[in-house]
Formats: sequence, structure tokens, C-alpha cells
Amino acid sequence: MLRTCFFALCLLVCVASSSAAQTADTISTRDMSDINWMEFKEAVPAKINTVILPTGTLEPHGVINNGADITAPVAIARKIARDVNAMVAPVIPYGITGSMDAYPGAFSISEAAYRMYVKEVLNGLAKNGFRNIVIMNGHGGPQTAVLTQLATEVGQEKHIRTLVINWWSYCSDVTLAVFGEDGGHAGLNENAFIQAIDPKLVHQERYTDALATPNPAPGTYSAYPAPSSIGLYKEGQGYVKFDQAKADDYFAKVNQKLAKLILEIRRKWDMAGL
Repeated sequence: MLRTCFFALCLLVCVASSSAAQTADTISTRDMSDINWMEFKEAVPAKINTVILPTGTLEPHGVINNGADITAPVAIARKIARDVNAMVAPVIPYGITGSMDAYPGAFSISEAAYRMYVKEVLNGLAKNGFRNIVIMNGHGGPQTAVLTQLATEVGQEKHIRTLVINWWSYCSDVTLAVFGEDGGHAGLNENAFIQAIDPKLVHQERYTDALATPNPAPGTYSAYPAPSSIGLYKEGQGYVKFDQAKADDYFAKVNQKLAKLILEIRRKWDMAGL
């Protein structure tokens, strides 16, 4: 009886050890700013040839943090890095803010300065051995076009593969599936995403629906500064709900879709021999 119990205990230990081995990561950290140079040399590109670069800006976001466009892509990158076998580069926090740069705490970098800096960062990532550079962008407006152009330029010049993802736009179908309506800048979808990351960054007591304004239809009007820090994509939709369960569900489904995209694009590149 004693031998049987001992054998069963040993078996459980072996199973547990095997399970732990399967879930253990191949490197100590996925964060480029935390990894040691010697471990980096061993890992890149032999074990890891993909890097995720988060980009954002500082601008008003209704009742969530000014850095929501930073908080979101950083959280995404850290959440999916292991699933797509990637490193996470330090975020580029300042961006081309545009019409909201007049609000307190906002920053806007000139397009010329932004182009030069971001291109040097991309060149540095290529120089360090990354074959695939994924820009996880958290901010819209002119910045999206600039990032797309820069990624193409560096891809052509350095003979690497690049992917630029505007997470909220690519996952608009997830917004509709989870909430049953469209979202907005600092609307229910972006607010929910930040709520899922850190509820302390959400100031529900400061919110009223009156803070939100529908975005103008293309070619109708433009205003500087923007009259509201919450811009709804569709009139009557996107007002913030502060539902924690839906926020957590939205966060999980967005990350799943983004990881799937990266894996699929990389697989297609490989199939094409690019």
C-alpha cells in the first residue's frame, strides 16, 4: 500500500513537472528593455525573429487616461508576445496628435520629426536581427498613414517584413459582437479596453453622455480644437457603459484576433518565400 502511494505521488510530481515545462517560456522576459544583452544574443534571431513595437500619443480620452493610446498597444503587445513568439520593443509614446493637442496634457510631434525618429527605431530593430516588425498602433489620424509609409520603406530598404495594425479599427467587428453597436474615440470600446487593463485609469464619476460628440461625416465640417474628447463613430452609438464583464470579454477577444492576424500574415509570408 505504501509503495503504491509512493508511486502515485511520484507520478503526480512527474506530470506536474512536465506541465510546468510545457508552460515555461523559452526566455526570461519578452521585454526588450528588461532582457540582458547576452540572452538577447542567444534568442534573436535564432529563437525569436519577430518584434512588436507599440506606438501611441498623449491626448484627451474623455474619462480615461491621456495615455490610453499608449496603454492599449503596450498591453496588447505584452499579452500576445508569447503566443506569436515575439519580443516587445519599448513603446514610442509621443505621436502626431492633431486637433486634440490643445487639451491639457496633450503632446503633438511634427510629422517631419516623427518620421525621422520612427524610421531610426525601425532601422534599429532590423539591425538587431528581427525579420518581422509588427507596429501595434494605438493612435489614429495622420499617424496611421505615416506609419504605413515608414514600414514599407524600411521593409524595402532592409529586406524585412513589416505589419502595421491599428488595433481598434481591425477589431471593429469585435466591438459590434461584444457591445452590439459601434464605438468611438474614448467611446464604449476604447473605454472598455482600458477598463479591462486597469480600472483605476477609468473615472466613471466624471462621465456624462453630454461629453460625447458624433464625429463629423467626411467633407462636412472640421473644428480646431476638437469640441469633444469623446468622438462617436456613429450618432447615437458608442456611449460609455462601464460594464466590467463586457470589458474583460472585449479585451480577450481583441487580443485573440490580433494574435491570429500576426500568425496568419507570417504564415503567408513564409508560404510565399518572402
